[in-house]
This record gives sequence, C-alpha cells and structure tokens, in this order.
Amino acid sequence: MRLVLIFVAFLALLNLAATAEDNSPLKTLTTGNDSRGWEAVGRLDIAGRAFCTGALIAPDLVLTAAHCMYDSDTGRRYAPAEIEFRADWRNGRASAYRSVRRAIAHPDFRFTGSDRSSRTAYDLALLELDQPVRSARIKPFATDVRPRKGAEVGVVSYAHDRAESPALQELCHVLARRSGTLILSCEVDFGSSGAPIFSVGEDGVARIVSVISAKADLDGRFVSLGTSLEEPLADLRALMATKDAALTAEKPRVQVLSIDQGRDRTGAKFVRP
Repeated sequence: MRLVLIFVAFLALLNLAATAEDNSPLKTLTTGNDSRGWEAVGRLDIAGRAFCTGALIAPDLVLTAAHCMYDSDTGRRYAPAEIEFRADWRNGRASAYRSVRRAIAHPDFRFTGSDRSSRTAYDLALLELDQPVRSARIKPFATDVRPRKGAEVGVVSYAHDRAESPALQELCHVLARRSGTLILSCEVDFGSSGAPIFSVGEDGVARIVSVISAKADLDGRFVSLGTSLEEPLADLRALMATKDAALTAEKPRVQVLSIDQGRDRTGAKFVRP
C-alpha cells in the first residue's frame, strides 16, 4: 500500500507543469569520468539492511537525513558502529570506506506527530567519521543558503534501482519554499534519503543547499522535499563541536519520520526515498 504525504497548506496551489518539462533526465554515474567532481557523494550502508545517500562537507563529516538513523520497523536508533560511509560507491567498489564515530540528528526532529512539514524542516543529521577522508580526488562540498523559488538545482543520489552507482539529475527546480522546507521537481526514489541537492554558482562550483527528506504525492505526481540547511546545520555543527555531544548525550526527543513498510528495505521510506 502506498502512503501519500499531504501538505495541503502549500502544495495545493502549486502549478507543477511549468517546470516539469525543463527538468533534465537522470544520468547514471557508472565510470570514473562520469563521477568526476561528485566523488564526495557516497552510499551510507546501515546495519546490513538499509542504505541512504550522504555527502562529505568536511574530510570527517557526512551530511544526510535524520530519519536514516532509525530502524524502519522498530524505531530503534542505529548505533554509529552500524553505519559505514562508502564514498563514490560504484559497481561494487568505493574510493574510500569509513566507519562512523558519532551520529547526531537535529534535536527538533520528531518521530511522531501530525506536523509533517515541521518534521521535514529538521530532517538533518551530521555524521563524524572515524578517520578523515583525505584524497585529492574526493573533495568535500561547501554549503550555501537556501535557493529561491524557481531556482535551478541538481541532485546526486542512490536509489533502490541504482544501488550500485549513483545518478545525477543536473537540472530540476525549486517549486516553493515553506517553513524551512523546499518543494522540488527533482526525481528521487527509495534509497535517496539524505541525497545532496546542489546549486551551481556563477563560479561553476556546486554547493549543497539542501538534502532530500521525502517525496510527496500531489494529484498522482511525485514532488521531492528538501530540508533547509542554514539554521539546522549550524545547530548540528555546534553540537558536534561540543566534546560531550556523543550519541548518548543527545536529547531523547530526537525521533524519526514514519516509514512506508510496503517495500523492500533499500533505504528509509516515507512515500519517500
């Protein structure tokens, strides 16, 4: 059974057709040449049963979605030792493998409750690796402010049907901005949770402006939802910088979004990636 995520307050008025035809198709990054510049995007393998997408924003820090940190059946928080980051994972090999030392989800993220738009706004987690990734080829991404409505963005993600290589959508659009949530025309699927959303500046540099949190069904058509970075990421950085910000010291109210149980486990699901 498919779950339908409804954001009546701000989805009902969207005119999605205007930008849909301008979106670029997905391109699978199967070779080293294909993935050049995107090597800092990787697959997060979780407890041998699920995966999400994440991206380096520092040699030892991976940005992803908070709901990836939880077991979809029980709501149990995964231990950091159960998570592995595989940078530039393609065709059974990664350019770097790293275990996770600490995993911090935003303290305002909720597992339960009816305010789904608010939960999406804080669906962000920061993972500290056990060792930095130091490679001339794997360059962490900078982050940037939330893009305006109508802005062109792109996304690099893994998914259930492309688990062995990521795919790039170079061009999709910001359809709306509401309460810390971005509504996007980007194409995502199960396993894409935490995937970086990029904006390319006039200097040609790609910077992360959001991460994939969910996909929503609007009149039979999927749109994707992203988390605004500015304040939530600043909060996470402050927690990570605190010496006692270990997983066990986090606020107990940190929770995960509800999960669609109707598909195989290829990442956290929520009529969503």
